Amino acid sequence: MRKVIVITGAGSGLGRAMAQRLAREGHRIALLGRRQEKVEGVAREIGAGAYGLACDVTNPASVEAAFTEIAGRETRIDVLINNAGVYVPHFIREVTDEQVASMLDTNLAGPVLCSRAALPLMGRGGHIINIGSRTAAVRAAMLALYQSSKAGLERFTKSLLDEVRDDGIRVTLIRAAGMMGDDMEWNIDPALAKRFAEERHKMGIDRGENAVSQFDSVAEILPWLIALPADVEVTELILEPRHA
Repeated sequence: MRKVIVITGAGSGLGRAMAQRLAREGHRIALLGRRQEKVEGVAREIGAGAYGLACDVTNPASVEAAFTEIAGRETRIDVLINNAGVYVPHFIREVTDEQVASMLDTNLAGPVLCSRAALPLMGRGGHIINIGSRTAAVRAAMLALYQSSKAGLERFTKSLLDEVRDDGIRVTLIRAAGMMGDDMEWNIDPALAKRFAEERHKMGIDRGENAVSQFDSVAEILPWLIALPADVEVTELILEPRHA
């Protein structure tokens, strides 16, 4: 069955990979991202049935405008994938106000705002999928803000499910880890990247032996997840990378 699927952070990385994979199933894809040219580029890669819209998930007015545009094009939203995220290491004693706001607003407030905007367009059978992170449950260096925002997303996922389950809407958390791909973007200062690697090494977290999964491999889960029979649900899915 053809579905209308909205994906945030769809201009690159996992968001782009999920959009491409779901489009191959014949679904209609609305790609949201801060940079209009990037999501439009992904829409052109996919072809018919996909379109890109500028949307800053940290900005309530931007979210409202994007979902108003979607409502003008579609009669419903079947699936919302809250994928947009910010992953930048910081020491709390050094982090700026802007960095705090960027991390918490993108990783936690963004899914809240987008879910709120999508729910009026969803009916029974609707599905909200939140992309979490393994770091919410493990020790990590310089990632207190990232961990806290993703832990908050896990709690939000559970609470939202309690709120909408009687409406026939599913809510799923995908706790992912260790992903990369050809278009991976991590634009941080080289000096910060060096400090991050040093701190991880001191904590014994990364000694160069960790397995890494590909964005395309993780995206393979999505067609199965959104096609679940009506009488079952997956509330939490934990994906771990492995050495092939």
